[in-house]
Amino acid sequence: MSLRTRLLLTLGLTLALLWSMAAAWLMRDLEAQFVETLDQRLAQSARMVAGLMAQLPEEVWLEADQRALSIPPIEGLACQVHSPRGEIMARTHTNLETILAAGERGHAYREENGVTWRVFTYERGGLTITTADRMDERNQLLAEVFKVAVVPFAVALLGSMVALWFGVVRGLAPLSRLRRSLGRRHAEALAPLPTRGLPRELRPLVDTLNGLLARIEEAIQREQRFTNDAAHEFKTPLTAIKTHLQVAQRVADETVARQSLAHAEEAVGRLATILDQLLMLARVEGRAQFEDGEDSWVTEVVELALRDTGAAKERFTLPDSWPAVELALPRELAVTALRNLMDNALHHGGEAGLVMLDAVLD
Repeated sequence: MSLRTRLLLTLGLTLALLWSMAAAWLMRDLEAQFVETLDQRLAQSARMVAGLMAQLPEEVWLEADQRALSIPPIEGLACQVHSPRGEIMARTHTNLETILAAGERGHAYREENGVTWRVFTYERGGLTITTADRMDERNQLLAEVFKVAVVPFAVALLGSMVALWFGVVRGLAPLSRLRRSLGRRHAEALAPLPTRGLPRELRPLVDTLNGLLARIEEAIQREQRFTNDAAHEFKTPLTAIKTHLQVAQRVADETVARQSLAHAEEAVGRLATILDQLLMLARVEGRAQFEDGEDSWVTEVVELALRDTGAAKERFTLPDSWPAVELALPRELAVTALRNLMDNALHHGGEAGLVMLDAVLD
C-alpha cells in the first residue's frame, strides 16, 4: 500500500468517523428538541382552548341543542373539553372519546386500534382540556426533518473528502516527483537529484542522497585512477622481469644466467614495493574520503605506527614523552604517513643502524 493511499484511508476514515459521531449527536439533540417542541405545541393548544372557553358565557352550551359543541379542529391536533362533572362540553372529533378522555395532568401516550397518540391534559377553572396528535404523523414529520438535516451533512462530508484528496495529493506532490525522478534514472547515473521546489522535510534526504552520489562518483574516479596508475607502474618492472628471465633461459653462461636472475629478483622487489605503495595510496585515499572524523593524537599515531613495524621496533629510539597535540588530519592517514617515513628510515639506515623518532611542536 502506498503512502498516499494509507494517508487517504487514515484521514478519510477518521474524518468520516468524526462526521458520523457529530451527525449522530446532532440527530439525537434534534429529535429531543423536536419532541419537546411538539409537546409544547400540544400544551399551548390546550391553554389556548382553555382561554377561549373561559371567555364564552355559560349559556352558550347550556342552551345548545346538543351539549357537546363541535369546535373546528386545529391542524394536526384533536381536542376535547370536559366540564367539572366530567361531561364533554366541546370536541373536535367524535370518534376519539377514549383517546381524549380526561386523565392525569401532563403528557402521556395512548393507543387505540393500533394507532399511538401523544396526549396532553390541562385543567383550568374546573375545565379539563385534552389535546392529542398522532405519533405516526409526528414520526413522518421527524423523518422529513432528518432528511433536511442529513443532506447538508452528506454534502459537507463529501466536500471534505474531495478537499482531503486534493490536499493529500498536492501535499505529497514533491515526494511523487522525487519517486518519478528516481524511477526514470539509469542505474549507473550519478548526477545529483534536483532540489528545486522541495519542502524542508525532504531537503535533508535529497541532500544526503546527493552527497552519497558525489562520494560514489569520487570513489569510482579514484578506482579508475588507481587502475591506470597501477597499469603504468607495473609495466616497466614486469617488462624487466620478463627480459631478464628470457636472457637467463637462453644464455649458456651460468654466470650471466645468475646475473639475469638476480636482476629479475631485484625487479620483483621493485614491483612488490610499487604494489605496496599503490595499495597504501588507495587505502589512504579511501580513508581520507570516508573517515568518520575520528580524532588523531601524536601518542596514538606513534603507537600504531610502531606496532606495524613488527621486529624492527627495537631499532627506534623514542623520547620520554610525546606532546599532547591533536593532529589536523585523519588518524589512518597520519599513521600511514608516519609508517612510510619509518620504513624509509629503516631502509636507508642500514641493517644495524638506529633511528631516532621524535615529535616537535612548531
